[in-house]
Amino acid sequence: MVPVEYHKSKTDNPFYISQYALIKDYGIDKAQLQRLRKNMVVKTVILNRLCSILDCKIEDIMEFVPDEDIK
Repeated sequence: MVPVEYHKSKTDNPFYISQYALIKDYGIDKAQLQRLRKNMVVKTVILNRLCSILDCKIEDIMEFVPDEDIK
């Protein structure tokens, strides 16, 4: 599994939209947002939709963090 971390702070992310708005206004699944918050596996279709909603690139909302155990 590829470890990633998403930018949680409003100040870290100029594309901030509330989770409530993502769920209610844009139909993003609450369970997928929960998985994203916990750095778990998230469907790529959700990541694509988030980037479309926020008009940003994937690297604007996520960061690759290499696993130290893999060489």
